[in-house]
Amino acid sequence: MENPVPEKPRMSPWKKGALVVAVLAIPCLMAVAGGAFYFLSRRFPAPDKSLSNEARVNVLTLCSDVQSYRDEHGVFVAAGPVPKEVPRGGKPVPFEPDEGLKKIGFEPGERIHYQYQVVVQETPLGEAEVTCYARGDLDGDGQVSVFSVTLDANGMTSPVKAEREEE
Repeated sequence: MENPVPEKPRMSPWKKGALVVAVLAIPCLMAVAGGAFYFLSRRFPAPDKSLSNEARVNVLTLCSDVQSYRDEHGVFVAAGPVPKEVPRGGKPVPFEPDEGLKKIGFEPGERIHYQYQVVVQETPLGEAEVTCYARGDLDGDGQVSVFSVTLDANGMTSPVKAEREEE
């Protein structure tokens, strides 16, 4: 007697093996990709915006302290760079002010991520102009970010200028 229901086509054994390999390979590949992503994200972390904010706030404070000193004593004071070398890799270093920074009363905290400096120059008109700098290398690649504010003879400050902010 014949079976009225036709038999289902059977999957060949090699197709079953390929299906099993594909089902097992996909999660394995996803795990490897996830591990690689985790490793790379730890090795190359996203820049910390709070550190660039530290530079912005401190460079403005530095110029404000320079202006306050000038208002009281009648002269601009050059200072820094402190520390002598630009901090690298986002690691904080102790803040040890030089004589100029002590005079103006600049105190950014016990540990800093940037090098600070005050440069006093004469403009072509013979007036003093001050530029306050914060320099850092947060990712440690040798490229330095520079934040600066200019203070003119009238006590007016420029907006913060940032070069290579993410460095």
